[in-house]
Amino acid sequence: MTGPSANVLEISPSVADTAMADIVHATLSPDEFALFAQHANRRHFANGEVIFERGTAGRAMYVIAQGMVELDFGQEVLPKYLGMHEFFGELGLLIGNHLRSADARANGDVELLELDHSQFCSLIEHAPGLVAYFLRRTIMRVTSHEASLIRQLRRRNNELEAALDNLYSATSRLTHTEELVRTDELTGVSNRRGLSLYLQACRNQGRSPPQGLLLIDCDNFKQINDIYGHLVGDRVLQSVANVLRSIALRGDLACRLGGDEFCLVVADADRNTLQQRADFILSAMRGLVERSTQVPRACAVSIGATLLSPMDDWNHWYALADGALYRTKNAGGNGLTWHEPQATIQTG
Repeated sequence: MTGPSANVLEISPSVADTAMADIVHATLSPDEFALFAQHANRRHFANGEVIFERGTAGRAMYVIAQGMVELDFGQEVLPKYLGMHEFFGELGLLIGNHLRSADARANGDVELLELDHSQFCSLIEHAPGLVAYFLRRTIMRVTSHEASLIRQLRRRNNELEAALDNLYSATSRLTHTEELVRTDELTGVSNRRGLSLYLQACRNQGRSPPQGLLLIDCDNFKQINDIYGHLVGDRVLQSVANVLRSIALRGDLACRLGGDEFCLVVADADRNTLQQRADFILSAMRGLVERSTQVPRACAVSIGATLLSPMDDWNHWYALADGALYRTKNAGGNGLTWHEPQATIQTG
């Protein structure tokens, strides 16, 4: 591990700050360099030659006598370039078999001083004061470097948390937007786009196609709007939607097709279960009408019912249910008609 080089330190005019800058300086003084040069091995490296690799165990430190060395820490950290009399790899010497934290390469022709443990012991014997000062600086550099790494990790953690929060917020907004796109704003049930996406999902996800369709139309809805106004008309539509939503099971879809026309697409149905759903809708709407005061809360509805063939598409299903609904309307509404050759109208 190497500490930050002197050129990245901010030195203030104060004596204390200047002393601290000297302590964490990565460059040997002339006296220190002369001492190290007396006891070290001199090694030469050509341009691009590897001095040591990241992750390998080291037992020696190096001082640059000539040239420049590149330290590549990887992991998106900018490389560091060291020049004359700067030292690196000191933890390999002081700790022994310390795993290198960077790849070290010669940047041009380089001459290095290499010191192992025995040579460092000779330094201590010859100049204990200089070596003690060097060790103090080294410890302070390591401490400063570790503190800097901790700050960077905390900053990156905060940035990551902020990014995750933004992603969650964006996902929530996207989900909400998707719901708005497929949901009728007034009633909260699906709109035509929601119906289209539902049918598409049935095809693309290998789900069984729906088996039953109820087409529902409000009776005399225009009259309610004309007499009581659109706000009352909106509440009536919301009442219809609430009834449909209450009986829609998992896999079903309640939808407002437009105006006062709704449908209930039933995933798993036979004639009996579809009849029960229609009877519930008719009964619930009649009950709401009976409990209304002077201002209507609901209205009677007409229903066209049909069982669905998986071989046909939505347009065909709709045409069958719409034909049955039309016959209910012609018979006075407030009832159910099945699509079948001899259609029968069931009224209250």
